Amino acid sequence: MSNAFSEFLERFPPIPMPVVLGEDTHHIFSQENKPLPQALSAQFIQPYEDQKTDADDLVEYVPCFAIEGTEHFAAVVWWKAGLLVYEYVLATFTSKGELIDRRVIAYTRVVDDRVHRAMATIDEDWNIFIAEGEASSADDSFDPTTSRMRELELMLDGKIV
Repeated sequence: MSNAFSEFLERFPPIPMPVVLGEDTHHIFSQENKPLPQALSAQFIQPYEDQKTDADDLVEYVPCFAIEGTEHFAAVVWWKAGLLVYEYVLATFTSKGELIDRRVIAYTRVVDDRVHRAMATIDEDWNIFIAEGEASSADDSFDPTTSRMRELELMLDGKIV
């Protein structure tokens, strides 16, 4: 494992599951975890971002946690704050720091006059349950017709399916 990748992983304390990621959960992580230096985000996060939508210099990354119990890969979650886009990203890496997989699992996004939100729960078996929905930005009232549930799973090889 490279020194830079070790330093990157040190920013993500391992925690036991289950964990719930909601709109304000990042406050806890930003208070308890060391900030992610720009050099580490440039090496291990930014190369995998969508360059068309993530080309904003004001994007900030907050390390949240590592998932305990992964043996052959590292699984980490960070919070990404951009202009009207806030996302929790689950990413898996080989022991050499190579990306295996990456998914946005929870978010708050403002698009036109709608606020799109998703909350995620990761359970002890690495199942990821995502509840999504929308609200009007004018009065922040939730529209139940937009709600849906999705399920992902973190596999033993580091893939997120």
